[in-house]
Amino acid sequence: MAASRPTTAASPLSHFPGDMFPQKVDPRIRSYRVLMAVVASAPGKVLLTGGYLILERPNAGVVLSTNARFYAIVKPIRDDVPDDSWAWAWTDVKLTSPQLSRETVYKLSLKHLTLHESRNPFVEQALQYCIAAAHGLLDLSKKEVLNKLLLQGLDITILGSNDFYSYRSQIEARGLPLTPESLASLPPFTSITFNTDKSSEGNCKPEVAKTGLGSSAAMTAAVVAALLHYLGVVNLSSIKCPHQKQEVGGDLDIVHIIAQSAHCIAQGKVGSGFDVSSAVYGSQRYVRFSSEVLSSAQVAANVTPLRQVILDILKERWDHERTEFSLPPLMTLLLGEPGSGGSSTVSMVGAVKKWQKSDPQHSQNVWRRLSEANTSLEMHLKTLSQLAKDHWDSYKFIIKSCSVQSSEKWMEQAMEPGHETIVKALLRARDAMLEIRYNMQQMGEAAGVPIEPESQTKLLDATMNTEGVLLAGVPGAGGFDAIFAVTLGDSSTQLAKAWSSLNVLALLVREDPHGVSLESGDPRAIEITSAISS
Repeated sequence: MAASRPTTAASPLSHFPGDMFPQKVDPRIRSYRVLMAVVASAPGKVLLTGGYLILERPNAGVVLSTNARFYAIVKPIRDDVPDDSWAWAWTDVKLTSPQLSRETVYKLSLKHLTLHESRNPFVEQALQYCIAAAHGLLDLSKKEVLNKLLLQGLDITILGSNDFYSYRSQIEARGLPLTPESLASLPPFTSITFNTDKSSEGNCKPEVAKTGLGSSAAMTAAVVAALLHYLGVVNLSSIKCPHQKQEVGGDLDIVHIIAQSAHCIAQGKVGSGFDVSSAVYGSQRYVRFSSEVLSSAQVAANVTPLRQVILDILKERWDHERTEFSLPPLMTLLLGEPGSGGSSTVSMVGAVKKWQKSDPQHSQNVWRRLSEANTSLEMHLKTLSQLAKDHWDSYKFIIKSCSVQSSEKWMEQAMEPGHETIVKALLRARDAMLEIRYNMQQMGEAAGVPIEPESQTKLLDATMNTEGVLLAGVPGAGGFDAIFAVTLGDSSTQLAKAWSSLNVLALLVREDPHGVSLESGDPRAIEITSAISS
């Protein structure tokens, strides 16, 4: 698939009146009411291949979106526009995070489109960028409705699926076994727990215990999607049915650009963007955009009006590459939480970059081999998807047969000539994963960081030797946070039990290839539980 490139030519980018708000509000505005909230969601991610390499073009990575989703609910604070609103220089924004038991009220400048303080930079940047985009992209006839919506105030609620957060300590405190069933017994949107660091000083702010699914990117994408739809900048109605997402391709591109921009500004650096891209579009093969696309915006943000910054960003040549990707049929993504402490991705990336500079020849060789192994795994998974499409009965037979056998017995399951081709593709995918792991270990040792620490190596080796396991590795930048496995057929249940005996909690997360979605209502009003694969 060709690179996905946003189209912004149809946007009215040229003229903005100096005074965006009329001195008097039309009487019709006062009767304007919003009867329904807008609810949008965006998924978390697992970076299957491309750890570290994905930071630099033209290296690619395969990122899988998941059924763990962040939700953003946007509705007005006030049903009507007050009579004296024509004189307002500010409007109200209320941000609620029930899982953290937090509610923050902001004042939003109607002239500068900025908030008066900072508590949650990701949501705040998303809000400011969305409102600036609305002022830049909506034509004059729609500005009146925009002004009404802003004067009514914005009530934003954010909710994250339990899968984004670690509840291991809660499960252990209750004396429950480390199983997916214990996780499933927790109510949806359970209160978030914090990491306990006994060595830290009492005045240090505790960190939320997370599972590494990219919560900030998913949250930012959900907030941007909900706000842009609520403000009338995009229309995401058709992606209530995920298979119709092509109909709103241009609107999704706008969501993507605004979310990438807000996320980068909030974290204070221009990252690769794979987490935001998967949150918007779903599972994919991804090559990052050139950092220059946003580096100029970081400088301009301090001296240029925000709406002009946004328009300039939308005009930029976004040169990322995105190709749809998903696991072959009858395969399951499984994530495990070893409970051995987290890792700092930022410090690990810094150490790897330092090693690249100090030993360019060795690092280039490792990166080349790693890139080749990544490409090989991607190719073999695509081959398996095609074999499933062309020879479904044979594919289904082999997957079912291999799901109850360890890999050294898979070739014995080939009863017909066509079976052998499928088994060979499975074994080649395993070999590519082993090569990826070897080179990630080499990189970690050379850079002095635990990309695949010994404890994870033992766990991954045991996992790869389990019946029905195709792949196992450390996602993303590696470390102690989590491990992943890709299993065949129904073998994920057995692997979850095996992990539990090794003190590893199998999470409820599964691959879901869909990105941003417009929801039909408040997820708390619907019984949302993560299903355990049978």
